[in-house]
Amino acid sequence: MIKAVIFDLDGVIVDTARYHFLAWKRLADELGIKFTEEDNERLKGVSRIRSMEILMELGGITLSQYEKEKLANKKNTWFVDYVERMIPEEIYSGVRVLIEKLKERGIHIALASSSKNARTVLHLLHIQNLFEVVTDGTMITHSKPDPEIFLLAAEKLGIDPKDCLVFEDAEAGIEGALAAGMLCVGIGSQEQLFKAHKVIRHTGDFTMEMLDEFNAVALKLNTER
Repeated sequence: MIKAVIFDLDGVIVDTARYHFLAWKRLADELGIKFTEEDNERLKGVSRIRSMEILMELGGITLSQYEKEKLANKKNTWFVDYVERMIPEEIYSGVRVLIEKLKERGIHIALASSSKNARTVLHLLHIQNLFEVVTDGTMITHSKPDPEIFLLAAEKLGIDPKDCLVFEDAEAGIEGALAAGMLCVGIGSQEQLFKAHKVIRHTGDFTMEMLDEFNAVALKLNTER
């Protein structure tokens, strides 16, 4: 049975993805690299340094480790400037209600975001108290699609990974959740997130009937193990 739900942050709870895009686009323009919203999809769910490396690949440029870190930090400074203007109303519709309904069912709630700014965003949205456990990019060695962050969240909750359901909007995040042995809901398009056990357009579209369906799947899988 599903005992815990683990949410990603960017693109699942709030649209900080657009702020990431603006910051990476600003850096790309400065480096003379063409960078589109389609290119930005490759950066979702991966670490800051890996994102910098993808940007370098797009531009066909080579940088030292020092230069990569310096530019990645510059991008992050711009990103923080953007997110510090966020207001609680920017949380996606239906997310608060969903979390409250899950808690009424006795479900434990955690956050697993590769972002090192996750706690700042939660504070600005006034939703830090919705989560029993928060795991972010400051706590892990390997970013998604490595399962480390999901396994850490489950460990902190004291819940077996097989009893966890993950909400993710990025392919790398879904792969990480599956590698952790967890069930997964993809937030976005079926075409991009087909590896998830179920795909819905918006987080707030998830219903308790869907939770019951996942409980049935979890029970079947656990019986077969």
